[in-house]
Amino acid sequence: MAPGPSEPGKRLFAYNGGFLNARVRRILALAGHRLTTGRPGDGDAVAVWGRSPTAHRGETMAARCGVPLVRVEDAFLRSLHPGRTGAPPLGLLLDRSGVHFDSSHPSDLETMLASAALDDTVLLDRARDVIDRLRRDHLTKYCAVDPDLPLPDPGYVLVVDQTRGDASITHGAGSEELFAEMLAFARIENLGARIVIKTHPETAQGFRDGHFSEKDKDAKTILLDTPVSPWSLLEGAVAVYAVTSQMGFEAILAGHRPRIFGQPFYGGWGLTQDENPQPRRERKLTRAQLVAGALIEYPLWYDPHRDRLCEIEDTLDALAAEARAWREDRHGWIAGGMRLWKRGPLQKVFGRHRAMVFEPDPDRLVARSEGTGRRAMCWAGKLPPSLAAAAIHRVEDGLLRSRGLGADLVPPLSLVVDPEGIYYDPTRPSRLEHLIARSVDLRPSEVERARRLIARLTADGLTKYNIGSTTLPDLPRDRHVILVPGQVADDASIRLGTDAVSENAALLAWTRAENPDAFLVYKPHPDVEAGLREGAIPADDADLVLAGTDAAALLRAVDAVWTMTSTVGFEALLRGVPVTCLGTPFYAGWGLTADLGRVPARRVARPSLVQMVHAVLIGYPRYHDPVTGTPCPVEVAVDRLAAGKALPRSPLNRMLAKAQGALASQAHLWR
Repeated sequence: MAPGPSEPGKRLFAYNGGFLNARVRRILALAGHRLTTGRPGDGDAVAVWGRSPTAHRGETMAARCGVPLVRVEDAFLRSLHPGRTGAPPLGLLLDRSGVHFDSSHPSDLETMLASAALDDTVLLDRARDVIDRLRRDHLTKYCAVDPDLPLPDPGYVLVVDQTRGDASITHGAGSEELFAEMLAFARIENLGARIVIKTHPETAQGFRDGHFSEKDKDAKTILLDTPVSPWSLLEGAVAVYAVTSQMGFEAILAGHRPRIFGQPFYGGWGLTQDENPQPRRERKLTRAQLVAGALIEYPLWYDPHRDRLCEIEDTLDALAAEARAWREDRHGWIAGGMRLWKRGPLQKVFGRHRAMVFEPDPDRLVARSEGTGRRAMCWAGKLPPSLAAAAIHRVEDGLLRSRGLGADLVPPLSLVVDPEGIYYDPTRPSRLEHLIARSVDLRPSEVERARRLIARLTADGLTKYNIGSTTLPDLPRDRHVILVPGQVADDASIRLGTDAVSENAALLAWTRAENPDAFLVYKPHPDVEAGLREGAIPADDADLVLAGTDAAALLRAVDAVWTMTSTVGFEALLRGVPVTCLGTPFYAGWGLTADLGRVPARRVARPSLVQMVHAVLIGYPRYHDPVTGTPCPVEVAVDRLAAGKALPRSPLNRMLAKAQGALASQAHLWR
């Protein structure tokens, strides 16, 4: 991470209560500043919060002591909710020339946009990827927006409101009167057009008044105060009007040339229609150059999971995970088919914004969901066949699960929530199938992210459960070594995804018949090894049975994998090991495996392995950080697994796990 735009001294003196915020102090500390109070001396600096009403204290002290003044503000991508809700920022802007929204004097940002080259190919490619990522993931300053909310029919003129008294208006050549003038211009310049006035999030949440109200509505004008995605809203607009709102910046990134009535940081660079242009700004910028300066080079970005300064891409990953969780969970869940031991971990993942409600009887899920407005979810294997077509989300463990077994009551770091089917059931489409099919259109940056993930997983030897010994016996070098992974006898993926071969013994026999000279290594499923599930077999057709062995270590030593539907097959693909499928796992039928089972005709796409990995491990699951207790990107989950940090079992779960060995045939009691 490059240093911030201004680092005038180690000690930073502040006289504003806003600097008591723990996150603000932490970001400044990571940037090399030690916040304190008192009288500054040589080599020190004074910090003030933008142009806040209390900024005069620091301004006076800096002038009196002859030390630099640093103005601090929230970055342009702040958090899930506004700061007034208590949400901590994910980035800060440090400026010792001015402040980005004050057009009366050049800021560090304005100077950068006016004079920096901003022509580096790598930098501009990053900027274009940032624009695409913002639009694709619907990320904005406050990311608690829902892309699925209804919008007005396309073809409207968008007028953007702001909160009264906002400093960007006062210091950005704006005024309250300009808002009425802006609305009048929008009506005059677009005669007969529908006008949509977008209310500011803080106004919609009751924190501060805006400039428009019910009195501004008419037959052609509506107020929109729901948390719609600005990117979706901008897509349907034919024109955009703003004073100094950051949504004008987003309008530029969405392809508009917004009509601007103040002098915001993004105005005057040839990308806006300026009613009152700032004469200093003569340079013409591209959208990528504007983003390179404003979002990549200017801010200090913070990684809340690793507690470090970071690049914007890491911040986007964190925000996307947080926003996805809010969008999926904000209405609340009513959950069925959830055993008692699972409810605590599920509540931590899905109940952060509204506590989950558990319904013991899955048959009552739909009725209770409709009666409460909550979404319905059910553990995939517990959904009654009678509800297969109902609007119920299926839940399962993700494929980077934990250090330990689910049957041993170890909570997962990743879960999947599928509104269409579930990944292991090939008899019907699933969300994962759609993601894999669409993965052929991934952007280069998305492909590169998946490539880095594969490299990390293989280098660190990470798999679904991450257990077992990495010490292996010597395997013959003069024979073709095939790994045959065993599965749990009653596994749903076998029941739904196999045909002629649906038992471990039959799998071994078939593999031996097709490979009479090969050296077969049979690896029992960890749940079966632990005595927690059924599926043990004599394994007479195997040359070697390896129990208690780490899957990643074993995959490095074999030449091929033959399987029914085991996830070990997917882990083998990650490591370049050829896989033959006798069943229909989620990774079969896409041209990456030798398929001897029946493959759904709908699997016609031919993604690369890297593209599939993006769908399977990045796009499909949700990850939960056991350290911060918040949603996180896959890379953080990988960090936690590599470091041995996972969700702890409760004391009750540890006691239950010890009792399970004698009850393997009664696994339905805890699963």
